[in-house]
Amino acid sequence: MEILWFLFTVGLIGVIVVPWLRRRRDGIRLVDPGAPDAADPSAYGFLRQEELDVRMPGPDQDLVDVLDVVQRTQDWRAASQLLAGTDRDGEVRWQRVQAFAGAASLELQQQPGTGGAWLRTWRAEQPKDPGGAAVHAEFLVQQAWRSSSAGTDDFRIILEEARTVCGEAALLAPGDPVPYIIELAVARGLGYSHEQFDQVWAKIIDRAPHHMGAHLAALHYWCEKWHGSRRDADRFATAAAARAPQGSLLAALPLFAVFEHLPEVALVQDFYGTEVVSRAMQGALYAVHSARPDDPMLAHVRHLLIHFLVRAERWAEAMHQLVHVDGHVGALPWTLSEDPAAEYAIHRALAVAGYEANGGSPATLPH
Repeated sequence: MEILWFLFTVGLIGVIVVPWLRRRRDGIRLVDPGAPDAADPSAYGFLRQEELDVRMPGPDQDLVDVLDVVQRTQDWRAASQLLAGTDRDGEVRWQRVQAFAGAASLELQQQPGTGGAWLRTWRAEQPKDPGGAAVHAEFLVQQAWRSSSAGTDDFRIILEEARTVCGEAALLAPGDPVPYIIELAVARGLGYSHEQFDQVWAKIIDRAPHHMGAHLAALHYWCEKWHGSRRDADRFATAAAARAPQGSLLAALPLFAVFEHLPEVALVQDFYGTEVVSRAMQGALYAVHSARPDDPMLAHVRHLLIHFLVRAERWAEAMHQLVHVDGHVGALPWTLSEDPAAEYAIHRALAVAGYEANGGSPATLPH
């Protein structure tokens, strides 16, 4: 099961190299959780660093159980059954498709030539299974971004195949937005024009107009490092947030847009206290407070909020988010670090220390 640590970030967020997480942390003094004067996270019921689950942003026990069966038996049927019983237009189906594809992709990396055989068998024995086609398409996308350099012939060949399989998956499940969401990663890799992108995006909007995962995938396309600019990305995120219905996490999208451009703008003094960042954080906090408690994307937003709130020294608000997500750390920004649990634990220790330095204690923290 160790193969799951990246399962929501490889496809949902894409394979993005963000060097700022491995450089100095914007001048913030880091607290060593083991130092004698450091606050003790365990006093708040938080798990020790070695106990943190780096596989997923939040719990999905059905997925974990099925992946265990598939990997242990190399039988694809349980995966097919799980996807068949998952709502087509929801976030969970998209995340589970990513998980199965990521599992097969890493198995192949660990066992060249033989790993992930269950996915090949799935496609061979049930070529008309829409779940299998979607997982295959996502598998190809992850293979392209993880094993080939962007712009090379191998990269383009794999993504062209992924585009073909996306088309097959779409035909097998006409109402399913997932094949088109997968194609958004193909779009940025193959350099779709804005007109080509709009055609794919229109099909997603027709099927799932408020799909958070789809909007995050589209955001990557509009970012400057792909085909747009910072202004394009900000405009896209702001427009989506403005159209978001009550209870939608799309109100948090501008914070993800800010995060996408941190390498460009993080040199601004007191960046985390600027109006742009503060406004994006407030939108994300509003989204979190308004969302359903069982929204499958809620943990993603909370994890990103923790990063921003800690760096803005908004300790009490950071602690409130930590209470809800502690235990699972398989989300941005932690998964961009070589040691996600350690990166998370550092921010958590900062939050605890800052909270207590300002009069907070386990007794004053609401759960």
